[in-house]
Amino acid sequence: MTPFLVLAALVGARDATYGRVDGDLGLVFGLGATFTPRGASGAIDLRARYLDTAGVYVGYDEGFGGPVDPARVLTMGIELRPVFLSRWLTGSEIGIPHLDLFLDSFGLELGAAILQPRMRDFGDRLALQAGLAFEIPILPRANGPWIGIHGGARFSDKGLGREIQTPLEQSAYITLTLAWHQILRTHAIDLGDRITE
Repeated sequence: MTPFLVLAALVGARDATYGRVDGDLGLVFGLGATFTPRGASGAIDLRARYLDTAGVYVGYDEGFGGPVDPARVLTMGIELRPVFLSRWLTGSEIGIPHLDLFLDSFGLELGAAILQPRMRDFGDRLALQAGLAFEIPILPRANGPWIGIHGGARFSDKGLGREIQTPLEQSAYITLTLAWHQILRTHAIDLGDRITE
């Protein structure tokens, strides 16, 4: 029996996952804006998640020549969303799709950022980025449009562990996006079963 069938048996007739285990890979594409103490930038957000629980992300912020500093930021890292599987497997859903999906979207993010300060070259600063995230579903299911809220802090290589605390070296950020979520069935978790068939 494949893991998908085991998970389906645990759910029973009621789909408390709202489509999140219809596939094993979740893809997210979002557009929005990032706000820092030194201005706002346009933002692109790309994510891939395994069973809507853990995954990787890549983001890009572009200042479009405005006064924002840094002018450009490329981020990449990992995210962990620990609430969904633990609540679902213990039958702790509330039963209201929008609320369940919102609560289960809580995520921890850790990664790196490549910064381009104003009037400098791209990659002039490297930074550690750590943050939290929530997402708000517009529809009562996993596939479809979501509003993303990602916030945290960046610590550049020049500011990490030092007394330099300018907004460029150590700053908070918040990114708001309108994103599309799509669940795909790639058979990653039962690949071994398919190979031996």
